[in-house]
Amino acid sequence: MNPALTPAAANRTTLFSFTGAVLISATSSAPTPLYPLYRTLFHLSPPMLTLVFGAYAFALLAALLTVGKVSDFTGRRPLMLLALALNALALVVFMLASSAATLITARLVQGFATGIALPTFGASLIDASKTRGPLLNSFTAFLGMTLGTLAGGFLVSFAPYPTVTLYALLLLAMLAAMALLPLIPETITPQPGVLAALRPQVSIPRRALGPLLKVTPVNIATWMLGGFYLSLMPGMVASATGLTSPLIGGSVVATLMLSATAAVLLFRLLPPARALVVGTLMLITGVTVTLSGLSLHSVAWLYVGTAIAGQGFGSIFSSVLKIILPLAEGHERAGLFAAFLVKSYLAFALPAIAAGIAAPHIGLNQTAWYYGMTLIALALMSLLAVRGRAFAGAPGS
Repeated sequence: MNPALTPAAANRTTLFSFTGAVLISATSSAPTPLYPLYRTLFHLSPPMLTLVFGAYAFALLAALLTVGKVSDFTGRRPLMLLALALNALALVVFMLASSAATLITARLVQGFATGIALPTFGASLIDASKTRGPLLNSFTAFLGMTLGTLAGGFLVSFAPYPTVTLYALLLLAMLAAMALLPLIPETITPQPGVLAALRPQVSIPRRALGPLLKVTPVNIATWMLGGFYLSLMPGMVASATGLTSPLIGGSVVATLMLSATAAVLLFRLLPPARALVVGTLMLITGVTVTLSGLSLHSVAWLYVGTAIAGQGFGSIFSSVLKIILPLAEGHERAGLFAAFLVKSYLAFALPAIAAGIAAPHIGLNQTAWYYGMTLIALALMSLLAVRGRAFAGAPGS
């Protein structure tokens, strides 16, 4: 049962939940511009860097599948506090990091915190406004990651103590959010059933299986793209162009996320099946231009290709969910969403780790080429699968 909110309380809850979700997402991407610096300071290999990145994704997935629904039973505020506190702990570990082991520890804690935060803050947004909530939820992660990579690149380039300053500022923001939390009304009445909510439920309804298989290749390609950018892209930019400033590498990653944010808004009124096809074509085009930028050693081409690929990233991400989730009944939706998350986050982490393992043997640029061609092949597979066929039961298809 949801307690009624006054308009003022609903606005306050919306503002806090939106800001909190953006802040958590920004924190998750902030280490990306520092990876080349960590590689030098701690003598880390590309496989180790991608393992640091992958630890975050695995912990996030574990939290989503277990603790992700707990706020429906305990209330939103206790889980918000837990997520903010864990994220603050991760930032402290980052500030004290002196090896790959401590970086992995920080990313594990951060990933688990993010896995708690995203569904909890997202649900709070919908509690406060069923009209604004879904729209805000559709781009909070992209907007946060844009801000995180830009802030990380800027502070690492120009601020003193680059491996501390960024995390110290984020820690202050996290503590401020924790201090403001008591001012936010609770939107859920606590109820029994917490232990049952902790049990992962992964299932795919028969009617959703066909459409899910059709979009699986391009969905994998999309999450692979995000994983590569957030783990190896800053190093690849330096390798391909000779521009070693963390601000350049971070801004290329931020371009992907900012473009994806814009795509969610631009394509939101388009029927999801059509938006998926347009997004897939843009993903293919963007990756092709980006690979051309590698060959030309041109950072300008990398920015252009990334901006185009980001349009595909955002539109595919939002369209896939609009297509498959309505194909499940209310009692089946959680299991289908869990199956989608398992597939997506494995695609987010495992190929990036494989690319990190391959890079020392064949070179980072050659790895990026093989990776990019794999993305294009996967996108073409989905394009051929969905061409001329509607998704039965999907709205607007």
